[in-house]
This record gives sequence, C-alpha cells and structure tokens, in this order.
Amino acid sequence: MTLIDGASLDCLSVRDRGLAYGDGIFRTLRVRGGQPVWWLDHYAKLAQDAAALYLPCPDAQVLLEDIARLSAGQDGVAKLVLTRGCGPRGYAPPVHPQVTRIATFDPLPAETGESGVSDINVRWCQLRLGQQPQLAGIKHLNRLENVLARAEWQDPDIQEGLLCDDTNAVVSGVMGNLFIVNEGRLQTPDLTRCGVAGVARGRILRAAHQRGIDVEVTRIMPDEVLDADEVMLCNSIQGVRRIARLDDKTWSACGWADNLNAWLY
Repeated sequence: MTLIDGASLDCLSVRDRGLAYGDGIFRTLRVRGGQPVWWLDHYAKLAQDAAALYLPCPDAQVLLEDIARLSAGQDGVAKLVLTRGCGPRGYAPPVHPQVTRIATFDPLPAETGESGVSDINVRWCQLRLGQQPQLAGIKHLNRLENVLARAEWQDPDIQEGLLCDDTNAVVSGVMGNLFIVNEGRLQTPDLTRCGVAGVARGRILRAAHQRGIDVEVTRIMPDEVLDADEVMLCNSIQGVRRIARLDDKTWSACGWADNLNAWLY
C-alpha cells in the first residue's frame, strides 16, 4: 500500500518534480508495532533537509498518521518522500510549491541489527562521489551515484560497498555511514562536502558525547580503513554492522561494534 498526499494511490503525475529532477528528500525508518523508531530524530532530519532545499515540511502528526495507516500495527520499514510537487517545464522551482507527500511500507529485512551485530563482507566501489557542499548531508532524491555503485556487484556474499569521493577520501558505504576505530580512537568521515548524514550516525555521535567519548569527524583515507582495528557501517534499518572482510583484508571483532549498536537503542 502507498499513500500519496494521504490517499491510497500508486501513481504520480508525470509533471512531479521529484520524478523530473529528483527535486525532493526522503527518510527510511524502522517501524515497530506500528510506531516509527527514533521518530523525533527522523522528523528533525526531514525538517532540516526540507529547509535546506526550501521545501515546506508537513506537520509531524500528518506523517505519523500516514505511517499508522500503512503499518496497521505491524513491524516493517516505512519510507517518507517529499517532492516539490508539480510545476511547469524547466528548472525554475515554483515560488509557492505544493509539496507531494508519499509514504510506503514494506516488510522488515531479515537482518535488522537489534538482536546483535551482524558481520558483513564489503568491497571497494569504483564509482567516485562528486562533491557539492550545498547538498552534503542531505538525503535528497537524486541517488544515482548510489544506484550505479550498487550495480557494480552481483555477488550474494558481498553485502555492501565503500565509497570514496573524487579526491579518494572515504565517505561512506553505499547504504550506510562509516565508523572506524584506529589505535583506540573512534573516527567517522567528514560529510561537509558530500555524503548523507544518517540518523543512526547522528545518534552514535550524540551517545558518544554523552559518554565522554571523543569522536574524530575527519578526512579518512583508504589506507586508514585498512589499518583500523575495527570497521563498521550503520543505518536506521540494520543498526551497526561490523565489516569482517574488505576484499582481501579481514578483521576480528574487538568489541566496538557491539558498543555502538547498544548506543543506538
């Protein structure tokens, strides 16, 4: 079931700017018993991203009602999409956009992260992320870089890929944010020039601060990942996952992934 502006529909106008230009934002979030997990964080990030793109953000209660209708008290994954709505041909955005609100709901993936940290195998992606500071951190609809990166492998034994930018600095996974532990120091890439600042990443940074643990938000190069004591990826659906193998490099667990996953919840 899909809701578009609160109505049960599965079609969108060909004039919608989300379709034409990727002009919009989205959030993907866990739902437990019909209730969105980490809702305050997700809504705050949705509103922040909307403001960055000069989009009106619907009231939180409206979005909660969409999720409740779709989930019907079940566990699963909700996706909330906001586009700038319909407009005339051309890039110029409408002065007073009528935002299109889309909500979908799907079953929960087999691995969710709550029952413990899963180990994953990862590869380096050949695609390089372009830098655009004005869009950095925003979960906007134009995710073609991630689509092309994910198309690089079909091996079912590979669960994720690591992405670098055009200067060869490591930015993230295709589907999650990166944390590494290097000589006891917790580090995560600086996302001020490209990449998505996910809610799980934000919760880990906040939890670390509350525990008096410094996290270095910094430029990380591939050699630093390979030399790290532990390497992890996180997102809102699967929690924290520990990278056990990256191409020919392997790691043993040293406890940090379990700690970070516990901080999320």
